[in-house]
Amino acid sequence: MILIVDDDIAVRTSLSLLLKSAGNEVLIADEAVKAFEIVKTQHPELIILDLNFSIDTSGKEGMELLKKIRNFDATVPIILITGWASIELAVQGMKLGANDFINKPWDNDYVLQSVKTLLQLNQQQPQSRTRKELDKKYNFKQIIGEDAGLLNILETIGRVAGTNASVLITGESGTGKELIAEAIHENSSRATKPFVKVNLGGISASLFESEMFGHVRGAFTDARFDRVGRFEMANKGTIFLDEIGDLETASQVKLLRVLQDRTYEVLGSSRTKTVDARVVCATNKNLNEMVATGVFREDLLYRINLITIHLPALRERAADIPLLVNFFINNMKEIYNRPDLTVSGAAMRWLQRLPLPGNIRQLKNLVERTVLISRNEELGPDDFKAQLNLSPLKNEQVKLPGVGTMTLDQMEAEMVKQAMNFHKNRITKAAASLGITRNALYRRLEKYQIPFNEAED
Repeated sequence: MILIVDDDIAVRTSLSLLLKSAGNEVLIADEAVKAFEIVKTQHPELIILDLNFSIDTSGKEGMELLKKIRNFDATVPIILITGWASIELAVQGMKLGANDFINKPWDNDYVLQSVKTLLQLNQQQPQSRTRKELDKKYNFKQIIGEDAGLLNILETIGRVAGTNASVLITGESGTGKELIAEAIHENSSRATKPFVKVNLGGISASLFESEMFGHVRGAFTDARFDRVGRFEMANKGTIFLDEIGDLETASQVKLLRVLQDRTYEVLGSSRTKTVDARVVCATNKNLNEMVATGVFREDLLYRINLITIHLPALRERAADIPLLVNFFINNMKEIYNRPDLTVSGAAMRWLQRLPLPGNIRQLKNLVERTVLISRNEELGPDDFKAQLNLSPLKNEQVKLPGVGTMTLDQMEAEMVKQAMNFHKNRITKAAASLGITRNALYRRLEKYQIPFNEAED
């Protein structure tokens, strides 16, 4: 049962018909007193509230009703309706406890999707499950660990994956945010559709539209071919917006538009395209602090964080380190043809005591580098210590070129060249020494046009 609160009969009628056509029972109210009475007596499952539902367009009466509803029922989902000119009003409403906001004129499919998502989330009850129970129900094979906090996260992922709720994943670098995003996709109804990853930190404001929305030939100098944008690639699937905290302010507005309206225009074309993609974002930054300092848009934050998942640092779940090490070792037995590889108990205990500021990524890099360098079949503490001493994550001063003598791209290209030369074009070993995946190394070789003849690993 859904309650619509608006004084405009046209709004009430069109929303009522839309929701009823989707099989929902609908109640309507044209003023605050009647609306609150319905909330108290009939307990609707969801409320759609126009903040400017009275003659006074300040939104004051709508805000007061929102506060009263939240004081009476802290859990009922509330969707606000507002115009683009009233976005600040909607953000205030989100602070008071609303769950979502929709712009006028609204998109019918988006309204139905938002209603369905919020109803699904509100009906699901958290349950404590063991790792074995979770693995029977969901596909989490790439996520290693049995820490209680991690199990709660996996249970949350399982519950929200089947909805279209936007998800924000936070946590330090190297904690596995991309793996969590992939798990959300793989356990959703969109699993057979594309999963498109975008590193927003690497996209300048001048390239944002071309990268995200695509461009047509001749849209700008050097646009010799049509280009498909990331949102079009992700249509019907999931788009993973990594490092969203690094997105430039000018690009934040453009991203908000497409998340808000589900429409965009290809650069150089006047034709509007529609996108249907699940949005998952990630950052290692504190977006609330960035909002407070004015470098991240508050309305964008509320658009992307319907569900927030915070990943703990590896040092906060040190008991999972042996499980992760064994997982890495088992993979490397096959990759490096060393079937007798093991890690001693003393080495495991030593690894568990490390602070590992780079988290899982640093641990994997340390294990792989140790396997590559050590000839011992049983790896002990000394084998790992020798490689940790080479780690750039220690508090040692690394000699870098002077400021202004090289760009970041030039430094990265030089490191890739050195790694390829040192490992004689063995992709697996070069990638491991750089702390990246084989695919990531291939992308950089192509990006910097570095010629090579791949040697057997």
